[in-house]
Amino acid sequence: MFQLQIGSESFQKLADFPLELGNYTEYQQAALRFCREWLSGNDFFDQQSSGSTGTPKTIQITRQQMFASALATGEFFKVTDNTLLLCCLNPAYIAGKMMLVRAMVWNNSVRLIAPSSNPFIDISPDQIPSFAALAPYQVHTILEHPESLQKLKRVSNIIIGGAPLNDLVKKTLVSQKIKAFQTYGMTETVSHIALAPIEQGALRYQPLQNVEIGQDHRAALWVQSPMTGGKKIQTNDLIEVLEDGGFHWLGRADFVINSGGIKIHPELLEQKVESLISKHFGNVSYFFFGLDDLKLGQKLVLLIETISQDMSVDELQMDFKNLLEWYEVPKKTYLIPRFEQTPSGKIDRIKTAATL
Repeated sequence: MFQLQIGSESFQKLADFPLELGNYTEYQQAALRFCREWLSGNDFFDQQSSGSTGTPKTIQITRQQMFASALATGEFFKVTDNTLLLCCLNPAYIAGKMMLVRAMVWNNSVRLIAPSSNPFIDISPDQIPSFAALAPYQVHTILEHPESLQKLKRVSNIIIGGAPLNDLVKKTLVSQKIKAFQTYGMTETVSHIALAPIEQGALRYQPLQNVEIGQDHRAALWVQSPMTGGKKIQTNDLIEVLEDGGFHWLGRADFVINSGGIKIHPELLEQKVESLISKHFGNVSYFFFGLDDLKLGQKLVLLIETISQDMSVDELQMDFKNLLEWYEVPKKTYLIPRFEQTPSGKIDRIKTAATL
């Protein structure tokens, strides 16, 4: 039976959901409002897109798309009647909304808690969920907290989305034998359309049931499925299609660097050098970028968000030469006190590079 749990309160049928929401926090209001709209039979919902298919914008998604997404995920994980869901993502965004939709479609209970960096810290041992969706920063925090880690290990199925996981987190999940999946999707596809088990090596994404994928002339992914309302959605994500119908994600087409005719995928390169950056600068943000160059067309540079002096740059450059292919070694490294950010809180690579 569907049930939304907020603290000591529970809400099941439409009449349970209050019209006056002044006593609830912003994320609780978003959940209560959405569930009320869903249970009222609304067919259309407005949602801010993530920007995976272009400039972020408000789009309209349908009840049928959300329903299809929940059914496909339920089929993938073989959900049962006693599955307890945890919603610790903001229901104002599609990932949080879809946890609520899954509970209503699967006819299960969902517990709503604050979308904090460590949502497991206040979960009691007798309330461990069977299914949880987490953001990478939450997973990182949980893994560093021994008690929370033990609780996470008891969750039957975990999906992680919103951004790629770094190698350290992936290795920790594998070593701790935690059953988790990296998701691939966006607002336009109503959450994920493919899942990759987190294991050693490159992640292999497998499309969900009834999801058709392909590539355009750039090798960028397109998707057509019930989750897209039957429409063909073109993304800016470059992929490598595998023989079994799955795919490897390579990065954004608009981030690809063409240096002397060699195409470099910065997001893959960033994963490759993660341990070296951490060794010399600690837990900092960084990215590779292609600056205009008369000889190469674009020259590869590295930007690191830090207030440190450049005393470590030379040592880092030496490590790069020992690890990377010659064309992957940046021509110059810039240390920047603060990166520019997008409205959704992600690094704005173009605006940050424009400050050089």
